[in-house]
Amino acid sequence: MKRDWAMRGFHLLLLFAVIFGIEGAKLAWLQFGFGGSHTASGSLKMSAMLQRSDSLVLDTGRGQFMDRKGRLLTGGTVQSLAAFPDNGMPRGTEQDVRLLADSLDVEPKKLEHWLAQLREPEAWKGNHSARALGLTKDQILIAKQTDLLGVAVLPFLNRYPAEVTPLHAIGYLSQHPDQVRKVYGEQVSHHHMSITNPIGGAGLEKSMDRLLQGIAPTTVKQVTDAARRPLEGLGLRVTAPDNPHFPLQVTTTLDLDLQRVVENVMEKYGIKKGAAVILDAANADILAMVSLPKLDPYHIGATGTDERNHALVAAPPGSVFKTVTLAAALESGVTTWHEIFHCDGHYGKYGLKCWKEGGHGNLTLEQAYAESCNVAFAGLAERMDPAWLQITAEKMGLGRQIGWHTESFVDGKPIRLLGEEQSGSIFSSKEAAKDGGVRTGTGIGQRDVRATPLQLANMAVTILHSGHVFAPRLVKEIRYADGTILASMRNQSAKSKYGQIEPQTAKRLRQSMRSVVTEGTAANALNGAAWPLAGKSGTAELAGKQKARNDQWFVGYGPAEEKPRYAVAVLIEDQPAGLRNRGATLFGAIMDGLRLQELKSRRAAEQKAQR
Repeated sequence: MKRDWAMRGFHLLLLFAVIFGIEGAKLAWLQFGFGGSHTASGSLKMSAMLQRSDSLVLDTGRGQFMDRKGRLLTGGTVQSLAAFPDNGMPRGTEQDVRLLADSLDVEPKKLEHWLAQLREPEAWKGNHSARALGLTKDQILIAKQTDLLGVAVLPFLNRYPAEVTPLHAIGYLSQHPDQVRKVYGEQVSHHHMSITNPIGGAGLEKSMDRLLQGIAPTTVKQVTDAARRPLEGLGLRVTAPDNPHFPLQVTTTLDLDLQRVVENVMEKYGIKKGAAVILDAANADILAMVSLPKLDPYHIGATGTDERNHALVAAPPGSVFKTVTLAAALESGVTTWHEIFHCDGHYGKYGLKCWKEGGHGNLTLEQAYAESCNVAFAGLAERMDPAWLQITAEKMGLGRQIGWHTESFVDGKPIRLLGEEQSGSIFSSKEAAKDGGVRTGTGIGQRDVRATPLQLANMAVTILHSGHVFAPRLVKEIRYADGTILASMRNQSAKSKYGQIEPQTAKRLRQSMRSVVTEGTAANALNGAAWPLAGKSGTAELAGKQKARNDQWFVGYGPAEEKPRYAVAVLIEDQPAGLRNRGATLFGAIMDGLRLQELKSRRAAEQKAQR
């Protein structure tokens, strides 16, 4: 027994020796200046050993997005002002505060208030900004000269840089604790992730969230005592993950130059609500995708903004759907290319009439399409079995999600890049499709027909490829930070279970779409375009409105008489009925902008080669 007590005593003495040895080492480290530090009062107290750090995130470590030319779409670094809580200690002189405030173009009282109210470290965001505000060289110099306590100039990585218009395709981040628990339950349980961690709320930020989560953030800490007072001389400590593979770099198919072309054209024409999609005519890669109202990733739900990507929201396509009706009529055999139709302005039943007062008279099938004759196309739709409309639409990529996806990605899990993409519809039900009135309305793109701008732009690509359907791709590849490829998203086909339309049918559709521009409804708007173009306009009546409202469409491609390079869909939403359809005009302006951008890029490349 005595021996046991002796051994216990020995172990206790040894434990105390270790504890005091460690604490003594800490004390010596502080006292003898290995940190170059002493407490604010000049005397070293035991509380100094209970120092803690206030941290500020400089970079979340989240993966970044780039356009197809390697230009950043997220993650712009700025040199910004950072401030840490002073906890009652004097910051510096009034003169220094005034000097810094003047350089920031704010009232000294505003700067003083910001510094005084800090409870956590924070970056200077200026007036009503959610981003760390980048400083000029002169502002940086003055900030360093003032030498205010707890104030420093640090590099911040803004998730959504000010120079890039926020993109619905990229999306936004949000705090969603329940979703974090659901998706990342294991990481949360092992304390590798907090339920307050921001995660993707929409767009690629959401669909690729599990791949974008970084190893750890880069943070900066100010060493303080137990009262959270800064320990002079210890300064700031940066902690960063040491892993050459992260964060990941995601190369999208987007082209920032073309994106800006579309944004500028839509702004010029005063479009407040709608969407535009540009696809590479060669493979349906998404080159630009604009949705209005704009997205504010820092203020979701703010007035004048909309987090929904209207390019992926299904809407009534109006007469654009006559493209499907024409294909279905040819493939079902209910008409021939040489049939002559007569339009006197009224269909004769279902209250349906043609848009042209008095009618079009006698028309060929091609002319009926070019002139967008409701009477001719309502008759075609009523003649055929409704299954032909449904099946042909699906063959052309409508009525189903069409974006790039796989059931097993690099991590073995499924991924659908365009997670918010709606499927759209042709008929509400098989029973409804049996009704003649429903079929006639469906044949001209009304009733229950819904399609997204993305689907309709992709339909144009399908027609250019003799019926072959691509799955529009938004991401090309993912690389590790050291440049090594993690995954390549190869182009996919999206063939319907019913197969595809016949090459001869696609040829007739191309011919008809060209006629729309040369002699049909878009002739006045597009005959003066820089490129020869082809397409189809559409005006869709919106149900459930107190006053008659329409959606205006144009879907087409160009240049039409050489190898087409772009397929485009534009949608102008919620316009007063009776207003002239501006879809073709907007389409033409976008195509002119694309041509001009091509010339600029070619000229820049030539100048670079001559250097």
